[in-house]
Amino acid sequence: MMRTTDKKQNDRSASVQTSIAAEGNNTDVEDNVITSVMSPQTGKLVNITADGDVAMNYTMDEKEVEMDEATNKRILRKIDMYLMPVMCLLYCFQFIDKMANSFASIMGMREDLHMVGNQYSWSGTSFYLGYLVLEFPVSLLLQRFPVSKTVSTFIILWGFIMCMHSVPEYPGFIALRTILGMLESSITPAFVILTSQWYKREEQFIRTALWFGCNGLGQIIGAGAISYNLFVNADSYSMEAWKLLFIITGVLTIALGFLIMAHIPDTPTKAWFLTEEEKHLVVQRIRSNQQGFGNKHFKKDQFIEAITDIQTWLFAIFTISNNIPNGAVTNFSSILISGMGYSTSESLLMQMPQGTCMTCGCIGIACGTLLYPYRFFWAAVGISISLIGSCMLSFAGPYKAQYAGLCLWNVAPVGFICMLSIIASNSAGHTKKVTVNAITLIAYCVGNLIGPQTFIEAQAPEYAGGKIAIVVCIAISLATLFCIWFVFWARNKKLDANLNTKVENLEFADLTDKQNPNFRYAL
Repeated sequence: MMRTTDKKQNDRSASVQTSIAAEGNNTDVEDNVITSVMSPQTGKLVNITADGDVAMNYTMDEKEVEMDEATNKRILRKIDMYLMPVMCLLYCFQFIDKMANSFASIMGMREDLHMVGNQYSWSGTSFYLGYLVLEFPVSLLLQRFPVSKTVSTFIILWGFIMCMHSVPEYPGFIALRTILGMLESSITPAFVILTSQWYKREEQFIRTALWFGCNGLGQIIGAGAISYNLFVNADSYSMEAWKLLFIITGVLTIALGFLIMAHIPDTPTKAWFLTEEEKHLVVQRIRSNQQGFGNKHFKKDQFIEAITDIQTWLFAIFTISNNIPNGAVTNFSSILISGMGYSTSESLLMQMPQGTCMTCGCIGIACGTLLYPYRFFWAAVGISISLIGSCMLSFAGPYKAQYAGLCLWNVAPVGFICMLSIIASNSAGHTKKVTVNAITLIAYCVGNLIGPQTFIEAQAPEYAGGKIAIVVCIAISLATLFCIWFVFWARNKKLDANLNTKVENLEFADLTDKQNPNFRYAL
């Protein structure tokens, strides 16, 4: 059930609303100062201008909407029903696109493209070189243009590039891997933005785990349903099985790109599946985030705050250390299993338990927040499990124990999932969020660039140095996670010690987490 109550018409909130309405048609809205608040973190006076969040306009001259628990759950179920299946399916297939390189490596690709020495390692590294080059420009595009339309365009383009991977020469293959990385750099920042637009902070970790955890489902489908069947029936085709793998996944990706374009709205206020009343309810739901839907203008002060904030660089250190192992295992998983004495077909099938561990582990651990609502704790649990698995992979003698360790390692993405949800929750101000997101994903690229290079061909098939690098990096990421938690805990203590006047619609003024006195960091 829903009820509405009139807003309190105090002088300051009325001033905010009246001034924004008056300046709505002014193109230089950033210069129109409406009111000011004192930032308890910086001690500086922060001007609130008419250049607020997109959601601000949707709150103008409206009655405040209050929801009971039943209405809140109904709206949440509807959002989940329309968004989560499509987001999960797409993230599943983007991981198949990444893992296709690993699957193809034992299906004859290395021999057909005459790869020698560390050339295969560079086929993994080249993908993230492209990712690195375009990550920040893509983040700015996602701020400036409609999120859904922008990311779906990139998805369709990378689907075409996947289809073109069936080339006869190594240089062409490397060039296509680089372009693919450039295009795939759009998907994760877009999904982080969408998650923060639609869900409350306490809901974001589980939803991020749902779509990110579908990487494991992609590994299951890509290895079992597609790669294995193509390999065992290779004699039935007029083209090499590994080439068909890239073509099939590319065509499916193109279809999903058009689905995203038609299905997912750019903001909740444009949702085709919500009534006008439900759109207002969604706006009210995300008020507690102290963030809105976004702002299309680049704000220099928010950019400077982002690059000088210690949390940004702790995010980067964590992400690099967490993803060096990811870059290594993603590209060498099939080769590692094959080196344990399994045939090609067996190696492909044995990717499936790894995918199961990833999906069940990531989603299961994230669901632990329903019982104990502290995402940092559960992230530490997941990283600790992956550290145990990494030690088993590196130091255990029997191959079965090494394989079990490889499966346990697949819980490692819980840490990165936590980081993505933390960025969505704890980096406010749209320019700051986009910048922090971009720096974190650049760090993600750097980690994945380094990862394949730790597996040196001269150490095959054991790759002892690469395995030890995995253990060291996972340990560093766990230590960095505790540092990030401490920074947020200390900031909340400082904020709680400062009592500030409540300003209505401050959450939609496009202030950063440091500027907004009402902001609290989610732990």
